[in-house]
Amino acid sequence: MSALARVGSIWLVGCGNMGGAMLRGWLAQGLAPDKLTVIDPALPELPAGVRSLNALPDGEAGPEVLVLAVKPQLLGDVVAQFRRKSGSAPGLLLSVLAGVESGILKQAFNAGATVRAMPNLPAQIGKGVTVLCSEDADMDRRQIAEELMRVLGTVEWIADEALFHAVTALSGSGPGYVFRFIEAMADAGRALGLPEELASRLAVETVSGSALLASASDESPAELADRVASPGGTTREGLNRLDAADGIRPLIRQTLEAAARRSAELAAAARQS
Repeated sequence: MSALARVGSIWLVGCGNMGGAMLRGWLAQGLAPDKLTVIDPALPELPAGVRSLNALPDGEAGPEVLVLAVKPQLLGDVVAQFRRKSGSAPGLLLSVLAGVESGILKQAFNAGATVRAMPNLPAQIGKGVTVLCSEDADMDRRQIAEELMRVLGTVEWIADEALFHAVTALSGSGPGYVFRFIEAMADAGRALGLPEELASRLAVETVSGSALLASASDESPAELADRVASPGGTTREGLNRLDAADGIRPLIRQTLEAAARRSAELAAAARQS
């Protein structure tokens, strides 16, 4: 029996893009709808059997699992509602709030265990990667958190919460950089004379296929690049430019450093609020 099958109740607070993707994934994996309560002021249309509320219920014990999928700036409103309730501490708090550290969440909700999650945008189509971290969850609760997030794609664990800044910079923000790279590839193709729509299609499909090959291959990305690049050929000439001292490596390093620095600044601001 899966860990989720043993869970009696799950409250999902926030059902936007990420929350909605999680909900659809849970139901597709066979989670019973009557175990689920969605709490969202917008009252989105939900599958049959899932309870929908526009606010936390009054006079009701808290859930076994509370999943926070609201925007970080709305955390204070959610906390205020919980503090007006008695007996509302969940057994497991799973938070996808970027920049909100475990210490803040523990103090706010007094959950039995707290797990932070950092999914990325491709999770909306089940092809994302989610990084999890917890200092106090036992193996059973870790398994519950992992099963809840696995519907979004790959799941990885880190032991040190401080690494979330690096995770945010790489996988959390990474899709934005890949999209910009696709855009730049298409722009360069147009500059060489390709029609706009063709250049865009070629760029998207080239990145998509290359990523799938890298995922499926036992060879490293560096080895795969060398397989494409014949000595003295066109790919090698382009790679020479990317590999130059002022090429792609220092640019990407600076990009991730900037994102990680901003992540740390946002976390510091959250601690002071």
